Amino acid sequence: MADGAVDEVESLRQQVAELQLQLKAKNGAALAQSADGRDTVAPYSRSFQRTMVATVLSSPDEGVGLVGCTLRIGGWVRTGREAGAGAFAFLEVSDGSCFGNIQVMVTKEVAEAVGGLKAITSAGTSVLVEGELTETPPGTKQKVELKAMALLHVGPCDNSAGEYPLAKKKQTMEFLREIMHLRARTNTIGAVARVRNALAAATHAFFQGRGFLYVHTPVVTASDCEGAGEMFQVTTLLTKADEKPPAKPSAEAIAEKQAAVDDRVAEMDQLRADEAADSKVKGLAKKVKNSEVALQRVRDDLAKIMELTRVEGGILRTEDGKVDYRADFFGKPAFLTVSGQLNAEYYACALSNVYTFGPTFRAENSHTARHLAEFLMIEPEMAFCTLEDDMQCAEDYVRFCCRHLLDTCRLDLEFLGKQVDSGAIARLEAVADTPFKRLSYTEAVGILEEVVRSKKKKFEFPVKWGVDLQSEHERYLTEEVFQQPVIVYNYPRAIKAFYMRQNDDGRTVAAMDVLVPKVGELIGGSQREERLEVLKERLEEAGMPLEPYAAYLDLRKYGTVPHAGFGLGFERLVLFATGLENIREAIPFPRWPGHADF
Repeated sequence: MADGAVDEVESLRQQVAELQLQLKAKNGAALAQSADGRDTVAPYSRSFQRTMVATVLSSPDEGVGLVGCTLRIGGWVRTGREAGAGAFAFLEVSDGSCFGNIQVMVTKEVAEAVGGLKAITSAGTSVLVEGELTETPPGTKQKVELKAMALLHVGPCDNSAGEYPLAKKKQTMEFLREIMHLRARTNTIGAVARVRNALAAATHAFFQGRGFLYVHTPVVTASDCEGAGEMFQVTTLLTKADEKPPAKPSAEAIAEKQAAVDDRVAEMDQLRADEAADSKVKGLAKKVKNSEVALQRVRDDLAKIMELTRVEGGILRTEDGKVDYRADFFGKPAFLTVSGQLNAEYYACALSNVYTFGPTFRAENSHTARHLAEFLMIEPEMAFCTLEDDMQCAEDYVRFCCRHLLDTCRLDLEFLGKQVDSGAIARLEAVADTPFKRLSYTEAVGILEEVVRSKKKKFEFPVKWGVDLQSEHERYLTEEVFQQPVIVYNYPRAIKAFYMRQNDDGRTVAAMDVLVPKVGELIGGSQREERLEVLKERLEEAGMPLEPYAAYLDLRKYGTVPHAGFGLGFERLVLFATGLENIREAIPFPRWPGHADF
C-alpha cells in the first residue's frame, strides 16, 4: 500500500475514534445529568459513568430530586435476599461514600445475564448496576431505590462454603484485627474511617484558616525529642549480620602487617634524619614524599586487618566494643522520630506559625488500649506566643474539630452512638459549645487529694504534688469533678521535658495538658525555653548530650523569641470523638508489640 493510502486510512481511523468518543460523551452526559441539570457522575469514574451513593442519599432531599434519572451505582453488597418466589432480589449496596446503603431491586430477567439472582446476593459481591431511581412507598426507611435495568459488572463473592469472613453476624473487634484488609467493609470501621477523614480535613481547615503553614518534618532523626529513649532504630547494619562473617586474621598475619608498618616508620625516620642533616641532597625530598605515601598505605592495611578482629556477629565494633556506626547508612545512630516538634520549631522561628501532621513512633512495649507503636501527631508551633496563647489555640482547635464532626458526620456519629458509645454526640456537643475549665497542676492535685481524704474515690496510683497525673486522675477531673474538658497548667519541672520553659518559681514549667472525658490527656504542650543557658542546664541535668541538639541550641543563639506549641495524638482524638474502647480501631492498620501485619 502506498504511503498516501496508509495516511488516509490512519486519518479515517482517528476520525472514527473521535466520533466514538463524542457519542460516548453525549450518551454519558444524558446519563449523568438529573432532571434539573445536576451532574451526578463521580469525577474520576466517568469511564463507568458511576454515581456515588452519597450523591443520592446525602443530598438534602435524600435523592428525591433524582427520581426518574438513569444512574449507575457501583459498590459491594452488604446484604442480598431473593423475594417474590425467586422473581426478583433486593440488594443493599454500599460504596463507602456515606453511612447508608442504597437498595437495588434486580429482576430475575436482568440477573440471568450474569448467572441468576444467586450470583449477586452473596454478601461481599461487587456490582455495577444501571437502573432508574424511583420513589419508595411512604413509610419506607429510604425515600428512593434503584430498579436495575442492567448489571454491568459483577465481582463474585462465593460464600457457599462459609469462607467469607464478614458473613452477616456480629464480629468482635479482636477478630476484625485479624482481617484488617476487609474490616473497612463493616459499618463500624467504615464509620470510624469517615470520622477520621473529617477530623483530618478539620485539622487542615483550622490551621490553614488561621495563617499556619503546613510543614513536613522528617521521619528519620538522630535526636530524641522527649529524651525517653523508647525509639525504633533505623539501620542497615543488620543486613551485614546475616552475611557470612569474614575470617578472623591470624596472629601471624597481624604481625606481618605490623612489621611492614615498623619497617616503613624506620625508613621514614632515617630519611627525615638525612633531610635534617642536609636538605639539599638531590632527590631526597621526593624520597621523603614517596615514603610518606608508602607508610600511609601499610598503616591503612594494618587498620583494615585490625577491623576484622573487631567484627562480632557480622557487625564492626569500636575498640571499646560498641557498634561502629561509621559503616551504617547515615554514619551515626538514627531512629524513627517520636515527634516533629524540634523541626517545627526551626520553621516557626522563621515563618512564625507552622504545624506538622505526620507519623511518629514509640518503641514502648505496651499492650494497653491507649498505646500504638505508630501513630499520627499534630504539632503546631507559634513564634511570639506564650503559654496562655498556646492553651487558647489548643482549646479552639478541639472545639472546631467537634463542631466540624457534628456538621458533617451526623449519620456516622448516630450509628456509633448506638453501637459503641451512647454519649458520643452529647459529649461532642458539650465540648463544641462550652469553654474549657483551666486550673493549675497544684490546684488539680489539691482537688484529687481532697477526694481521697473524703473517701469519695480510691485511686490505683497515689496522688501527691510532684507525681505525674495518671489517666484515672485525668478522667476523674473531667468526668466527675468538672464534667467538661480541663486544661491543667504549670506542672512540676522535674516531670516534664527539657524544652519546657522554667517558671520564675524554679519548681514548675510553663506546660499544659488538655484533658477530655473518655480519654484523659488529649493534648500536651508548653511555652518553649528560649533562654540559651537555661536550656543547656536542662539538657545537662537530664544527662542528654548537647551535640545532637546543636541546631536546637542555635535557635537560642541566633534571634531567639518566646514561642510555644503543643502535640496531639490524632488517634486519641478519634477515640474521644467516637467513644471507641481501643485505639487499635482508631487507625486503619494498627501497629503494636508483635503486630505489624498488612
